[in-house]
Amino acid sequence: MANERKTEIITRDHFSQFLDTIYIEEQRSDNPKIDKLLKTASKKGGGKGYPEFVISYKTNPDLLIVVECKADVTKHESKDRDKYSEFAVDGALLYASYLSKGFDVLAIAVSGETKQSLKVSHFLHLRDEKKTTSIFGDKFLPIDDYLNGYLKSPEKFRQDYNSLLDFTKQLNDKLHTYKILESQRSLLISSILIALENTAFKRSYSSHKKSENLAASLIQTVSDELESANITGKKLENLNTQFSFIKTDTSLSKKENVLKEIIDGIDENINVFIKTHRYFDVLGQLYIEFLRYANSDKGLGIVLTPPHITELFTDLAQVNENSIAYDNCTGTGGFLISAMKKMIADAKGDEAKIKEIKAKQLIGTEYQSHIFALAVSNMYIHQDGKTNIINGSCFDEDVIEEVKSKKPTVGFLNPPYKSNKKNDTDELEFILNNLECLVDGGTCVAIVPMQSALATSGKVLEFKKKILGKHTLQAVLSMPDELFFNSKVGVVSCVMVFTAHKPHPNHKETYFGYYKDDGFVKRKTKGRIDAYGKWPEIKGKWLSNFINRKNEAGFSVNQIITAEMEWSAEAYMDTDYSKLSDDDFIQTQLNYVTFLLGNRLSEQVTKLPFSKNKVDLNITNWDKFEMTTLFQIQGSKTTPLLELAEYGKGKYPFVTTQATNNGIEGFYDFYSEEGNVLVVDSAVLGYCSYQSLPFSASDHVEKLMPKFKMSKYIAMFLVTILNLEQYRYNYGRKCSQERMKKISIKLPSKNGNPDFEYMENYIKTLEYSSSL
Repeated sequence: MANERKTEIITRDHFSQFLDTIYIEEQRSDNPKIDKLLKTASKKGGGKGYPEFVISYKTNPDLLIVVECKADVTKHESKDRDKYSEFAVDGALLYASYLSKGFDVLAIAVSGETKQSLKVSHFLHLRDEKKTTSIFGDKFLPIDDYLNGYLKSPEKFRQDYNSLLDFTKQLNDKLHTYKILESQRSLLISSILIALENTAFKRSYSSHKKSENLAASLIQTVSDELESANITGKKLENLNTQFSFIKTDTSLSKKENVLKEIIDGIDENINVFIKTHRYFDVLGQLYIEFLRYANSDKGLGIVLTPPHITELFTDLAQVNENSIAYDNCTGTGGFLISAMKKMIADAKGDEAKIKEIKAKQLIGTEYQSHIFALAVSNMYIHQDGKTNIINGSCFDEDVIEEVKSKKPTVGFLNPPYKSNKKNDTDELEFILNNLECLVDGGTCVAIVPMQSALATSGKVLEFKKKILGKHTLQAVLSMPDELFFNSKVGVVSCVMVFTAHKPHPNHKETYFGYYKDDGFVKRKTKGRIDAYGKWPEIKGKWLSNFINRKNEAGFSVNQIITAEMEWSAEAYMDTDYSKLSDDDFIQTQLNYVTFLLGNRLSEQVTKLPFSKNKVDLNITNWDKFEMTTLFQIQGSKTTPLLELAEYGKGKYPFVTTQATNNGIEGFYDFYSEEGNVLVVDSAVLGYCSYQSLPFSASDHVEKLMPKFKMSKYIAMFLVTILNLEQYRYNYGRKCSQERMKKISIKLPSKNGNPDFEYMENYIKTLEYSSSL
């Protein structure tokens, strides 16, 4: 047997260098909590199982390191990681799974008998999580690097962020009890965070005997701190006005200990989070959280971009240490903080450069004074007291000149969305304004409602023409439908990427991405979050396709466009047929025969196929056919339900836009349309169904009348194919006759024509076809 002791000696020597910061225990633990958790973890079953080393930090008791050693490098890791006593990784992960019921665990597996042959693997298993993640490289690291890597890991960030959200909810309930207005809650938090930057205040705030003295001290500290950041004159007066409610608020300035307790909570929870996870727009997130629980409508009338998207913007614009970023609709400063984070990372520890980034390379304009106060606080907290936020309108000539003089190279914006179409400034006007301020060849990235991209007439078309006349549209990315769920706004949006001051060339292809799935899911108390940690991988794919301008069916496409055309992937992308299988067609038939049975249009349903001669589904020799060559597409006559009630119940279906029961809502003694056609719901999603009988219809039901002889079997084939097109439509882009007429679908072909005979024979060999 190989000598495991040599492996242990190498491991012990490494960790013994750091005894001033850690405790090392071998094959046992004096900590009763660890002992209890490991009681059940025997590698060989029965009795106690102990790793070779259990290492804990003197200053950070939440994190444990367990090390499992094997002499033989071939015993490093088994295929399924389930041979706990024989393999190093398997054993380390087993211990981590038990210990993670009480700690965050870094599991280290080590094999090899010499330093040269040593194989090291690291895994992070956070407390109460189900899965482990691979972390660090394949070498031992200094003990501080382990601690810092753990504290700053995306997994730990997610855990801490969830705790922060829990704290925010409690804080919000507390502030609600104290009757502090929703619109003032974020200002209160930001004033406290600014004051806590002042060491004298941080040391002395708890010693104030009277609440009103503490409130006065808080306000004065904030004012002093802002003044030391070169915020003076009118700008400082405005900010002092925004924060002044703290002195007059009954709960904060009169009730004993209320303000002190709030400051304690914020220092322990929010401040610690900010110091650990630097350059994250915490105030923006707290602001969104407060508004999510607020009853008022959009609280302060502002929709904040989720942080994973502000970060994506900096990648799309390829921000680096020399970028100068400008946001003409700053809001709470989320884009600028993400840009700062990326620039600082690129500066790689060059302190002089980092200072310059914070002092000169981040510029913003914000019109509303209370939001301006939040933006300034936010930048102040992250920028070491520097801020270049202008309080005013980004359309003011003076503001434009001031911004231009700073020569911004990248622009970011999420403009205010129009609530009043006639009077509000159009979103594209804000884009034009941002582009105007950038240097030649600068990059502008904006997120706007899908409507801005789809307009093919009217005022918005004029703005689209103006943009292309002066600037280049590089890309448009369709965003997830519920991206702004946390801000309680149901707008479908897209991201546009431009190059400034280079008119759009006639033959240039623009990249369109169908970026609808960011991996986020909705959770009742936390809103829309990356619960499964899918985002990093998804973001990688989004960026790779964008940078390399890949054409990928169902995901992205490059297309030459004009202002008159729709700027969206949904209009030009190829449908992905690669995942199409027998099951898709069987499901269509099952839905249809269930409808027949449920509405007593057939006596019984059997799973049997019509024919036993198997026909394979082979997509390789399919061709594209335009919808207009296959069908005559036209609307159906709308029949009101009241009118149908007069005719009374009968045998003719009433077809609506619902996507269940074959689109049918009852049977009446009246019809306006002939049967044996396909119908499509044009209200939103383009759900397609086959109507064999004559029927009447509600509004938004379009008919696809075949220009060929259509049997019910061919109809089942086509319904399956047409329902693959639903991704093209959403509340921002409805399924209209015009849009359907522009698309092509892929079908089996023979001699350049659709092979209807194949379609019929194929369907007849599938389950349920004998019941059609």
